[in-house]
This record gives sequence, structure tokens and C-alpha cells, in this order.
Amino acid sequence: MPYVTQLVDKGTSHSFIAEAKPPTVTMPRIKALMTGSLPGFIDIIMNLNSPVLLEDSLIWQAKTAGKRIIFYGDDTWVKLFPKYFVEYDGTTSFFAPDFTEVDINVTRHLDTVLKREDWDILILHYLGLDHIGHISGPNSPLVGPKLQEMDKILKKIHLSLLSKEGEASLPNLLVVCSDHGMSETGSHGGSSEEEVHTPLLFVSSAFTKRSGSLKQPELVQQIDLAATLAIGLGLPISRNSIGNLILPVIEGKTMREQLRFLHLNGFQLSQLLQANVPAYEKDPGFEHFKVAEKSHGNWIRLYLEENSSEVLLNLGKKVLKQYLEALKILSSSLSKQVAQYDMYSMMVGTTIILEVLFLLLLSLPKALSSRAEFEVPLSSPLFSLLFYLICLMLCTVHVIVCTSAESLCYFCSISWLISVGVMMLISALMCIILSALGKIFMNNKLPAKNSAVSNSSWSELDVLILAGTLGHVLSLGASSFIEEEHQTWYFLINTLCLAVCQEICRHYFLLKESDFQFSTVLKQSVEDFKETGHFKQVDVPACDSKLNKFATSAELRKGSEKWIGLASPWIILICCRLLRSLNQTGVQWAHRPDFGHWLTSSEHKDELSLLAAISLVMIFILVQRRCSLVSKIAMALGLLGIYSYRAAIGNVVFPWQQSNKDVSKGIIEARFVYVFVLGIIFTGTKDVLRSQVISADSKTKVTGLWEIYSGLVLLAALLFRPHNLPVLVFCLLIQLIMTRCIWTPLKFDAAQITIMHYWFGQAFFYFQGNSNSIATVDVSAGFVGLDNYVEIPAIFLTTFATFAGPFLWAIHLLCYLSSEGSRHSAAMGHGCFCYALLHSIPVAVYIILVTGLRYHLFIWSVFSPKLLYEGMHVFITAAICVFFTAMDQKQSQKIQD
Repeated sequence: MPYVTQLVDKGTSHSFIAEAKPPTVTMPRIKALMTGSLPGFIDIIMNLNSPVLLEDSLIWQAKTAGKRIIFYGDDTWVKLFPKYFVEYDGTTSFFAPDFTEVDINVTRHLDTVLKREDWDILILHYLGLDHIGHISGPNSPLVGPKLQEMDKILKKIHLSLLSKEGEASLPNLLVVCSDHGMSETGSHGGSSEEEVHTPLLFVSSAFTKRSGSLKQPELVQQIDLAATLAIGLGLPISRNSIGNLILPVIEGKTMREQLRFLHLNGFQLSQLLQANVPAYEKDPGFEHFKVAEKSHGNWIRLYLEENSSEVLLNLGKKVLKQYLEALKILSSSLSKQVAQYDMYSMMVGTTIILEVLFLLLLSLPKALSSRAEFEVPLSSPLFSLLFYLICLMLCTVHVIVCTSAESLCYFCSISWLISVGVMMLISALMCIILSALGKIFMNNKLPAKNSAVSNSSWSELDVLILAGTLGHVLSLGASSFIEEEHQTWYFLINTLCLAVCQEICRHYFLLKESDFQFSTVLKQSVEDFKETGHFKQVDVPACDSKLNKFATSAELRKGSEKWIGLASPWIILICCRLLRSLNQTGVQWAHRPDFGHWLTSSEHKDELSLLAAISLVMIFILVQRRCSLVSKIAMALGLLGIYSYRAAIGNVVFPWQQSNKDVSKGIIEARFVYVFVLGIIFTGTKDVLRSQVISADSKTKVTGLWEIYSGLVLLAALLFRPHNLPVLVFCLLIQLIMTRCIWTPLKFDAAQITIMHYWFGQAFFYFQGNSNSIATVDVSAGFVGLDNYVEIPAIFLTTFATFAGPFLWAIHLLCYLSSEGSRHSAAMGHGCFCYALLHSIPVAVYIILVTGLRYHLFIWSVFSPKLLYEGMHVFITAAICVFFTAMDQKQSQKIQD
């Protein structure tokens, strides 16, 4: 950007680094830029469909003052400020594959609007650079040309403004800024330095021309822009702004004007402090402001008395420093206090979650029994006097809170019908829990009819599973453990592999005595058969020969199974270690180069293409085993379509592809794959539905489930970036190894297998390159095969691509338990219950921890993003449990009966 560089180095400009606060997504950052306040983290959800901004803002103040505002660009502005612009043209910001049209739609208005005189403020929001980052990353060859395009546009705007200044009474101001930065992967939403540091450039002929060497840009807060622009435009500062005036921008003004501007800023912050802090007079910032205000009064008296300029200047500098110190402390105090928490709504939600968790824990013995019963006694609690008393009490509390609440409460803003329904739900859950506790207490008091005591004891694997689950839950109270949660899961699955290795050794070496006993019994039976003279026509020597051959082949097969079983945990450990090298994640080591960065660089496209092709072939080999012939053909064509799609958008190359071939959107290729995905899933669903009608046909149901799983694997392969395809290959490979060499031979029960699936699903979430930061969400996956933004498909595809690891392992668990005919009929019920309980415990504990740590320093940058991930994971877990219940043949028979 040569022209902008020249303005920064030698022009009449001021350049800064503006620090944005998380979440670094568009809508919250626009709110911060225009209001000077800190948006809530829920704005990440609101970002999908921005509501009207009712808060006091720079745009509202400008409109009230009669300023004529024109806007072109991201339609988020139009949604936030729908009636504030005299002219606007919005473009959708969510269709990331569009690099050019979104910017052309803005630039095409420039030549006309720059010649006009009927506007006061012109806002342009370009999206092309952001979209390139999402799709191709910050090192894409498309970034350079896009920056050159932006440089030419800024040059055109600046020269046009300069040409008008002879006629205008006041100088124009050009502000170049960004709503957020970009991570090393091209995404944003987190709190890394690359995401929160944004450029901020003021260009105006009112500034003095730069001379001398360029200094390092000063670090300011992004929220400071609202206060600075308000002062510069002669507008009141927004009521809820906690930003400070950027002093270098007004340093060309007289001392009297500078002090007046700083006093206006300080007065606005002190008023905001009084509205939010009861004991505001004791706040250090307020005390500093009052001292500065008093010194300012003394300076004005000296100024009016026309005292000596040197004394006046020294006192003015002193007052200036006092104001700046007061503004800094006031802003810091307000940033901690302005975050208003809706504690009533939070407590209602937490109560429901804890009641559900407690009910799950009380049902644990019966749910994991041989009958797999999850009994919820409804009739007696719901018609009891206690239920109505609790419901009446909660409704009374609700009325008192909502009528006396000074601040806005979400739970009070919803309709009374929904509120009463929630109160009834809480009351019902409470009565059900009390009823269940009463039954347990009565059963313990009654003498046991069966004196047989269970001799079941805990194995080392059970102790490890319990310790690992509790250890992970406790680790959620530390911000560092949340930032590096992938390390916890990597450690747990590695330890699990070692524990499984011990179980395999015990199975094959310590249990050999039973094999010897079986061999002795077999030989004795043969000897008895020889000694008895029955069946003279039988050729005994021939039988001996065949028996020896059978015994030899059985021993060889047994020996090969033993050594393959012993090697399987170590093969899994090697696979996990390779996956850790593919994607660096977390915070501490995310900046370090990994194999994924090496593959995605433009110099290694051939290597990436070869790896992607091999991975797709391996996926076909590992998945097609349990599919029908039609599904195998569809799978092969779908995988070929995936490679064609990646070649079409320029990620990989065909051997015969020309290097200068234009990169397309690959819409046709992606939709070609979607046809096969839907076809395979439809075929599997048809078989499953048929098996539900014919309850005895379990083989059809198993085939259908495996075909649904195969269709989801094909969808994941389409949405994954090419360098992440090995993650899918290793996922399928580990599942195959554990099925054949660990779970089936060692006869683990359904609960243990469920926990192993859950652990590996969590680990593969991080193997994909995900973390607890919003920045690692691959937004580009939501637009595969779409030529414009369609909200529901985009959300579904992005969610599936992000949680593909846990989702595929959960569906594999369902397929495995269904296909194991030798297992107890309650295995499906055990698996469903354990999966629900495994995720309910950490979620419930984490919600309590976050509530207690709501004033923690890292509540917005670390704890809140994790809470959003957990919330989405709860929805996925609920969907999986519903699918489990629907596929449980035992439950289906109960419903039919």
C-alpha cells in the first residue's frame, strides 16, 4: 500500500494501533467503534442476525445533530442503524467465498458520491480482505492484489477530499480503521495479538506534516475512537462510552481547547461512573478527576487574568497530565463495572441444569443395571401438594424480582406464559428428585430380600476413567487449563492406551491357564473316543491328522491375534503423536510452525495434493467394508468429487491441470458430492426405518446405521480442508483397530466403551485444529457448495465441520453397539445414559465456575468462548441421545407394547 505508507511516513496524519477487546467479530466491534462501550459476549450469537442498536451511539448523535450520513458496504451497519442513513447500499457479510463483488458494490458508488456536496459523513465498509482470510488465510496470494486495490481507493478518496478543501470552511478528516484483525489461519473472534491489534489512521490537512524518523505507533483502545470522533465533530460523547480522547489528534489545538475537550470526556465518564457505582465518590478515578477539575479552574482564572505565558503553559501541562491520568483510571474502573450480569436469569438456568444433573446421578444405578431403566416418577410428584406450593413460591419470587429489578432482566422480559412454564418445570424437577430420594431411602430401610452381594470390583481401567473424568472437570476452574485443554485430552487418551495395553497383557498372558485346561480336555476327549470301539467305520488316523491341523491353525491364529492385540495400543499412540504434529492449537504454542502450515504454503501444493489423494483413497478403503454395493459406488464417486472440488478452488492440483487455470468457486463439484452424501444417508435411513417396522430384522438396521455413518464421513471429508484429511483417516483407522483388537476381544462393557468413545471424540476435536477460541472456527466450511448466504445450511455445515470429531465417534459408538449381537440388550441404553452423563457433569460444574468467576480478568477472552462451545456441544449431545433412543430396539419394543 504505497500511498497509505507515504501518508503515514510523511503526510499530515496520525497513526495508531487500536486494541480491540474480544469477541473480535464484526457486529460487537462495530458497536464498540460507534458507542465506545464493551459489547457482551452474547453478541457473537447476535452477529448472525444483528438486531437494531437502541444504545446511544455516534451515529445517533450525528443524526440528531442533523448530519447527513451515507453508507456503503457490510449490511451489519444497516441492521444496527436502519433509519439513520440518507442513502445506503448493504452487501451481505456472511458469504465468505465472495472476494470481489462485495467490494465492487462499494467502489461503484465512489465516483458519484465524492463529487456530491449533500453529505457530511461517508462510511465505507469493505469485506474482500476479510473473506480472503477466511477462505485462504493471511498468506494467500490474493492478499497482495486486494491491498493494492484498497490503496488505490484510499488515494482516490484522499485526493478528492483535498480538492474540495479550498471551498470548505473546515478541513476534512479521513479515518482508516478495522473492526478486527486476523489470526495466522485467517479467522478471528479470539484474543490473540494478531486478532485484537488493528490499524487506526487519521488523515487531515488540519494536522501538522510529519518530519523526521517514524516512531512506533502508539497503542490505544478501539473504543477511544467514538469519543475522539464525537469531539472532532462537535457532538456529545455517547452516554455509555468508556473510551478516552486520543490526545495526539487534538495536539494542534490551543491549550484552552485541549483542556476543554479533556474535561468534556472526564465529565461524561464521571457521570457514567455515578450511574453504575454507588460509592463513586471513593473511586480513585473520580477523585483524580475532581483534582484535575479544580486545577483546571485555577488555570482558567490565570488565563482570564492574562498571566505570563510560561506560568500558564506549565500549569496547563500539569492539568493536562492530571486529566489524562483521571481518564485512564476512570475508563479502567468502568470497564470492570459496566459489565452488568443478569444474575436472576443466570440462577434460573443454573437451577434447571443442576436439577437435571442430580436426577441423572440418582438414576445411575437403575440406568446401568441389566434392565437399563431410566425411571422418572411423574404422576405422584406432579399431583402432589408440594409441587403446587413450590410453583406458587417461585412465581411469587418471580413477580417480586421483576417488579423491583432496576436493570433489564431477560427472564422478566419474556411472556408470563413461558415464565410460568419454566417455574412449573423447576417445581416438577424438584418434586421428582425428592420422590426419587424418598424411594432410595425407603429401599435402604427395607430388609434385603436377596442376601447375595455383588462381588463386582473396580479395575485399574475403571479407576483411570473416573480419575480422568474428575480431573478434567476440576481443571476447568483454571484459565490456563482451558486455553490448553487439548493437552488434557491428549494426556488422557495416551494414558488410556497404556492402561489398555496392560489389560491386553493380562488377557493374553495371565489367562493362558484356561486355554491349557481346554486343550487338556480336548485331548482327553480324543483319547476316550479312540478307546471306545464304537463307530468302526470312522478313520481315526485321518481324524487325528485333521484335528492336529485344526489345532495348529487355531494356535497360529491365536498367536497372530495376540501379537496384533499387543501392538494395537502402540499403533494408536503413534497415530495420536502424528496428529499432534499436524495442527498446533491452544494459545501458548499456537504460533509455532506445524506440518499443517508447511502443507498449506503455496510452495508445497504438490505434496498437499498427493497427501489429499492418498487420504481419500484410505477413507474409501476404511469405510466401504460395511456398505452395500450401491453405497460403495456412491462413496467412490463422492470422494472423487471432493478432490475435484478442492482442485477447482485451487487448494490442490490435478496432474493434468494447467498452472494458470483460473480458480473457481467449485459450486458444481461440491453439489455433486452433496448428491452422493444425501443418497447414502437416505439409503441407510430407509434400512433403519424398515428395521424399526420389522423388529426382528436387526441386520438391516445395522447395515443402515453403518451407511448413515459412511455418508457423514463423506460429508466431513468434503468440509475438511485438504491438510486435515489425515485426521479423518486416523479417526477411521483407530476406530477399526480398537473394534477388532481391543473392545471385542477384551469384552469391555458398554459403559467403558462409551467413555473411550467420548474421550477420543474430545481429543479429535482438538486434532482438527480447534481450540476454545472462536478464531479456530472454520467459517469457510459453511459455504461449501453455496453461491450465496443461506443461514440454516451455513450454520449446520459450520457446526458439523467444527464438531466432526465428537460427532463421528458418537455415531460410531451407536453403530458398534448395534452391530454387537452378543452384547446384552441393555447395551444401547447404557451407552446413551453414559454419554449424556459424561457431558452433563463438566457442563454443570463449568456453569457454576463461570458464575463464580464472572469478574475474573479473563472472563471474556477465555471462559466465555469455552461456554459457547459447551453450549453448542450440549445441543449436539442431546441430538445424539435422541438418535440413540430412537435406535434402541428395546425402547422401540416398549413403545410398541
